[in-house]
Amino acid sequence: MKKTLEFKAHDGEIEDIALGPDNKVVTAGRDFQCCVWQRDQLVTGLRWNENLPGIPDRAYRYQACRDSGTFLGLGTVTGSVAIHIAFSLQRLYYVKEAHGIVVTDVAFVPESRGGRELLAGNEAALLSVAVDSRCKLHLLPRRRSLPVWLLLLLCAGLIVAAILLLQLAFPGFV
Repeated sequence: MKKTLEFKAHDGEIEDIALGPDNKVVTAGRDFQCCVWQRDQLVTGLRWNENLPGIPDRAYRYQACRDSGTFLGLGTVTGSVAIHIAFSLQRLYYVKEAHGIVVTDVAFVPESRGGRELLAGNEAALLSVAVDSRCKLHLLPRRRSLPVWLLLLLCAGLIVAAILLLQLAFPGFV
């Protein structure tokens, strides 16, 4: 193996590292941060005191991380589990102390035939394992959204309504 890149990602040790699509790397460090990198450039990052205000900085630490391409799954030393949108780090799911103690690893259920059975209509499924000898399945429900055809129909309706209102306000408009 040949080293191709070296840079300082965290102050102190790195707890976990995960490779994602598009050559992105996610790191969780002992400095209480979780970072998404594109080569040696920081794309975005999470820090406990910014993400969960009011919680003492030293009480929590990211322990395990995984980047499915769409979502980022995180486990902490206090047993909490979270799922964020990978590109914006918006938190979609959080369970405080899902485990009694340190989450040692997290993994997304693959979207294979067997994985789809576990998903059961949910958007994502994250497995977490901890020192308490438990493995838990965390399901992220599908976010509600409008179908594209309905959105296009609403836009067309607004255009027609605007034309009719202009015709009423200014006779001879059309």
